[in-house]
Amino acid sequence: MAEAHRYCVVGFLLLSLLSGCTARIHNLTLENETRFVVDLNNFGFYANGTLNVNLSSLRMNEGIVNYTKYPVGFSLSRSRVNGVLSYTADEADTCTLDLTKSPNDEPLILFLIDISSLSVKVMAMGDQDNVLTAKPKAETNTGKRKTTVASATEKHPVSMKSAQPDKSKEIVEQTKEVKDEEKDFILDKPTNFSLALVKINNSYNFMFTVLVGMKAQGIYSLKFHYCYNRLPGIQIPYSFTVAVTEKNPGSFLSAAEIPLSRLYLYMAGVFLVAAIVWVHILMKHRYSVFKIHWLMAALAFTKVISLVFHSINYHFINTEGHPIEAWAVMYYITHLLKGALLFITLALIGTGWAFVKYILSDKEKKIFMIVIPLQVLANVAYIIIESTEEGSSEYNLWKEILFLVDLICCGAILFPVVWSIRHLQEASSTDGKAAMNLEKLKLFRHYYVMIVCYIYFTRIIAILLKITMPFQWQWCYEFLVEVSTLIFFVLTGYKFRPASNNPYLQLPQDEEDVEMDEVVTESGALEGISKVKKTSNGRERQKEPDAI
Repeated sequence: MAEAHRYCVVGFLLLSLLSGCTARIHNLTLENETRFVVDLNNFGFYANGTLNVNLSSLRMNEGIVNYTKYPVGFSLSRSRVNGVLSYTADEADTCTLDLTKSPNDEPLILFLIDISSLSVKVMAMGDQDNVLTAKPKAETNTGKRKTTVASATEKHPVSMKSAQPDKSKEIVEQTKEVKDEEKDFILDKPTNFSLALVKINNSYNFMFTVLVGMKAQGIYSLKFHYCYNRLPGIQIPYSFTVAVTEKNPGSFLSAAEIPLSRLYLYMAGVFLVAAIVWVHILMKHRYSVFKIHWLMAALAFTKVISLVFHSINYHFINTEGHPIEAWAVMYYITHLLKGALLFITLALIGTGWAFVKYILSDKEKKIFMIVIPLQVLANVAYIIIESTEEGSSEYNLWKEILFLVDLICCGAILFPVVWSIRHLQEASSTDGKAAMNLEKLKLFRHYYVMIVCYIYFTRIIAILLKITMPFQWQWCYEFLVEVSTLIFFVLTGYKFRPASNNPYLQLPQDEEDVEMDEVVTESGALEGISKVKKTSNGRERQKEPDAI
C-alpha cells in the first residue's frame, strides 16, 4: 500500500507540473516582477515562420519612472547560437532598448512602449527581410470620429434591455476592425514607426506578428525589458500577461527540434536490437550470469521505452503545439526510471557488486545514499524545466539546480571505481594473486576511462559542437548524445559480459580454493583432472584443466 501511495503521489506531481505547460504555444503571467530583463523564449525560425505576440494587462508605475529615459518594451533579436546573442561586452552593460545600431548587423527589432502617447515605437535594424503585421497608431482625426459616434448615440438612445445584447456585437465588431486596420511593415531597411497601444482599466495592451524572411531565418530571442531596474538598488514592480505563438511552416517545433521525433524513434529501434542481443547473450551463458547483468538488461529496455515516449511527445508538440498530458507523464516517468537505473548500474559495476562480492562497504553505501536522491532531484528539475515557461522566475533556478546536481552525480559514480582501482593496486603487491588482480585492475581502469569519456563528451564536447553548428543542424547534438550513450552501453556490456574469459569470472570466490589450485598445479599430482567448482550465484561451472 505504501508503494502504491508513493507512485500515486509521483503521478499527481507530474500531472500538476504539466497542467500549466503549453509547449510552443506560450502563456505567461508575471505579477510584481522586478527583473530588468525577462527572457520569454528562444526559437529557431525557417523562412515563412511566424511569431505572434499578444501583450495584455501590462501594469507599471506611472509616476516615479521617466520612461523616455528608461524605456520599457520588447526586443526580438537573432542570435548565432541558441541563447547566445551577438552583443559585444560594451553593449552588455547598456539596456538593449537604448541601442541605435544592431551588433554585427544582425536582425534586431525593438518595441518601445510609450504610455504617455499611447503608442509603441518600433525600431528595425540590421540586415533582414522580415515583415511585421500590427495595428499602426491612429491618426489625430480619430477624436472627431469618436465625437461623431457619441453624438449619434445621443440622437438615437438605446434602451437598457437592448444595450446588453449589443455589447457582444460591439466587441466582435471592434476585433474585426482591429484586424482590418492591421498593416504590413516590410523591415528590409532601418526604419521607425509607431503602433497603437490600447489602455483598458489602467492596463496596456498591444499585439504584433512577425513573418520571418528567407534572408533573416535563424534562432530568435524574444525578451521583455524594464530598463529602470538595471540601476543598482532599484526594484520597481510591474505585471503583465503575454501570449506567444511560434510556428514554422507545417510545425510548431523550433527548426532544430523538427527531426527529433523521428530521431528518437530510430534510436529506440537501435537500442531495442542491442537489448535483445544482450538478453540472448545472457540466455546463452546462463551459468555465468549475475544479478547485475539483468539490471543492465532492465536499463536497456527502460531506455527504449523512454525514447519511444519521448518521440510521441515531440510528435504531438509538432502537430498540436502542446504535449498530450498522458503521453508526457509516461515519458517523464520512464525518463526518471532510466536516469536512476543508469547511475545505480554504473555505481554497482564500479564497486564490483554481484561479480566478486554481495556486500557493499559503508563508503559505497553512502555513495548510493547520495546518488539516488540526487538523481530523483535532477529528474524533478528536468520535468519542471520542460513544463515551465522560460520567462518564469523559477525556470533559471531549476536549470542551475539540474546542471549542478547532474555534475555531482557524474562525479560521485567515479568514486567507487577509484576505490576499486586503489584496492586492487594494494592487493596486487601484497598477496599471491598478483596476475589476477592486475588483470582485473586493467579492466577497472578501462571502465574508469570509459565513464570519464562518456561524461566529458555528453556534458561538454557535444555542447561545444552544438555551438559551432548552424541553427538547423543543432539536432545533431541530441544525435551525438544518443550515439555516445549507445556506444557506452555496448562497451560496458562487452567488458562485463557473462563469459568464461571475463576477468571477473576467472576469479575464484574463496581463498581456500585459490590455495588448493596453487598446490595442485605445483605438485602436478592431479594433472589433467578437471575440478567442478561453485560460482557465487550458486550454479556449478566446469573448470578448464590447468596447463602445465
